[in-house]
Amino acid sequence: MTERDDLGKLITELAVVTGRVTLSSGAEADFYVDLRRITLHHAAAPLVGRVMLDLVADWEFDVVGGLTLGADPIATAMLHAAAMRGRAVDACVVRKAEKVHGLQRRIEGPDVAGRRVLVVEDTSTTGKSALTAVEALRQAGAEVVGVAVIVDRGAGDLVRSAGLNYRSVFSLTDLGLAV
Repeated sequence: MTERDDLGKLITELAVVTGRVTLSSGAEADFYVDLRRITLHHAAAPLVGRVMLDLVADWEFDVVGGLTLGADPIATAMLHAAAMRGRAVDACVVRKAEKVHGLQRRIEGPDVAGRRVLVVEDTSTTGKSALTAVEALRQAGAEVVGVAVIVDRGAGDLVRSAGLNYRSVFSLTDLGLAV
């Protein structure tokens, strides 16, 4: 089995919650993929970092991040996995809105101006969260190289129509969850 296979097994065992739920997009579904159960899990998080790096191995970037909260543990896992491979990748956190106190930053972490940034997300249904992060990063002077997600619920077309590269580790079909 590959690391991707191992991650898929953990997702289906730990993160798929059945029952009627309302997604952040407002759509209703008969299951929820709670990837925080994976990205914050002792065995799965290191796999997330390595599998996501492998997914975008041909993309050039030196910062990874996205809209808080879903992207934060992914970016951190990728930062650590990259370091283990001898590669320098920083992580950043994109707030939903600018802070009104302290340094009043919307992008936390190292400065992203003039840097190539990969936007990550755990699960994406509409792509709107990823595009919100893309816009904030561009406003901060970053060059966004693309969007990568662990599980795609249908966001690819919207993200690609915005002129961005888009990849996912898994589709719902890959996980046996196709509707």
